[in-house]
Amino acid sequence: MSEAALGTVADRPPVYLDANATTPVDPAVLEAMLPYFSAIFGNPSSQHAAGRQAKAALAEARARVAALIGATEGEIVFTSGGTESVNAAIRTALEADPKRKVLVTTAVEHAAVRALADRLEAQGIVVRRVPVEGTGALDLDAFEAALDEDVAVVSAMWANNETGTIFPVAELAEKAKAVGALFHTDAVQAAGKLRIDVAATAIDLLSFSGHKLHGPKGSGVLYVRRGLKVHPLIAGGRQERGRRAGTENVPAIVGLGVAAEIAAQCDLSRVQGLRDRLEAELMARIPAAMVLGDRAARLPNTSCIAFAGADAEAVLHRLDRAGIAAASGAACSAGSVEPSHVLRAMAVPDTFARGAIRLSLLRNAADADISRVVAVLPEIVAGLRPPCRRSQSAPERLHA
Repeated sequence: MSEAALGTVADRPPVYLDANATTPVDPAVLEAMLPYFSAIFGNPSSQHAAGRQAKAALAEARARVAALIGATEGEIVFTSGGTESVNAAIRTALEADPKRKVLVTTAVEHAAVRALADRLEAQGIVVRRVPVEGTGALDLDAFEAALDEDVAVVSAMWANNETGTIFPVAELAEKAKAVGALFHTDAVQAAGKLRIDVAATAIDLLSFSGHKLHGPKGSGVLYVRRGLKVHPLIAGGRQERGRRAGTENVPAIVGLGVAAEIAAQCDLSRVQGLRDRLEAELMARIPAAMVLGDRAARLPNTSCIAFAGADAEAVLHRLDRAGIAAASGAACSAGSVEPSHVLRAMAVPDTFARGAIRLSLLRNAADADISRVVAVLPEIVAGLRPPCRRSQSAPERLHA
């Protein structure tokens, strides 16, 4: 794309389409947090007035978070983020019944689950990784085949961070329960975007983080079904009812509570309409492109689009120069030139997989944002493709 066409970033407001990596703190969240950095600074474990004030703030935040996912307040444990929550959940489940030595997970999990599964496997835990279909949907026959009475825990994400594909976690949890296994879901991408009611499911453990739903970084949640004992990762004091030691990060937890309350009231149907418009217009303007993910069960804000013959990192670099922030696969694997494990698991042809980018919309995304991308991206892709790739068609089997 020419320098004249790109213009300068300063000429126009930036467009942020990387909400699945992180979101800006909502102004109301920031406002609620600020007093807890200075005026209201007590330790929630202290018995004096300042401590009681901080403890009351934690209780209010806990109630707001519980309401977001249909839990009770006593089932909420505050953590430092999704990764800590995932680790605590899976390790707790494995310790619940020492006779069971099998972890069942999926081939497309976030690195928080994948890396832990690899480490546990090296320590003697049997890990069964369930494959997905071409659309990213879970292979349910393979999932059922992976379950038996040796399984301690099933860990399956609620929604995929790259493609937005949603797994039927309520159904999966019931199947896990039938063989006596515990069920954990990584709901980092689902919380605040999908309706969650854990009380209506057999889900035992659920994890999510604050910064994906306009809360502060460094805040997270582990839902623990009532009656399930948690083996804390961090030894120390009796904070969080003995389930997570260490003085609570009161400002971040307060912010997370407000973010959860706001998210519970949000309707993302407008955002889904913008996402659908974005995909339709790009597909009409860019040949040899395809939308990845399960079109029938997908996050409302997420679009993963693959362009044959174009290098994703080069596309992102030129988008960035044009003031548009997007991603290539998961944020945690940024900089990699290889297709992500998710796209490999979906068997996306290499020429498309290397040109796949993720566009994930904020809840306040605007029509103008979509128009900017539609105006810029087709020329970027065309300029990066070799001539022989510019008319290649997308394989039908990958369309949802």
